[in-house]
Amino acid sequence: MDMHILQALKSETRTGNFVGIATANLSSRSELIAQLCEIAGTGRLQPGLRILTDYVGASHYLLARADLLQEAGLDFVVSSDWPFDLVTNLAEAFVGGFGRATELEKCMQLFQPHFAVLPETADVPDGASRQYCSLMFNIGRSRLALMFLFDDGFILSQERLRDVGLLTAYYTSLLQYSGTTTDRDFELTDRELECLFWIAEGKTSDEIAMILGISRNTINNYITSVMRKTATKTRSEAIAFAVRNNLV
Repeated sequence: MDMHILQALKSETRTGNFVGIATANLSSRSELIAQLCEIAGTGRLQPGLRILTDYVGASHYLLARADLLQEAGLDFVVSSDWPFDLVTNLAEAFVGGFGRATELEKCMQLFQPHFAVLPETADVPDGASRQYCSLMFNIGRSRLALMFLFDDGFILSQERLRDVGLLTAYYTSLLQYSGTTTDRDFELTDRELECLFWIAEGKTSDEIAMILGISRNTINNYITSVMRKTATKTRSEAIAFAVRNNLV
């Protein structure tokens, strides 16, 4: 078995990550909170995710927008330190698996650790388990998935996973709503932002037209205007821009 899952242990230690860092004690919950409070004011996501990753004893993290899954590309990736080739191998399986889940199943997955195996074609770093762990959570209208890679045979604490799921949601929400709005944000009208939101939800122009009660041509005009103002060429690029700038 690639990974043993045990109940929380107060003396957990990690055996080193994929690049061979020496064994180190995992930080306590109070130390974790203190570290997050210290960097929260910087407005930077990656350092916080690194601290949370170290707390759970993982080697690598990947944060993805589960409500923005696309058939092509990696627009749903928010932040990651996984090897790029590994991300591209995971993308198809992640998109397919989440797309097959019902809305009830997606809701039941919130803050519940889910374990899956990487595709056989994926090249994992030396010493890494092919099994990875994911946690789903919501921030406003956004649904995100946080995925971890662990060393082969690492003893994983369920309690630490729950801590990380809750604190990642809280920390990410602080960054999403504490930032100031850029000048470019003001260029989009309320109607254009509304169309952008429904595009991000996977709706077609016809569906958006029915929802908003206006014509399909008017919807397309709004979407064209959004892409012009955001300097994007496709709907996927417009969605990626919206995610980066916290517009949806």
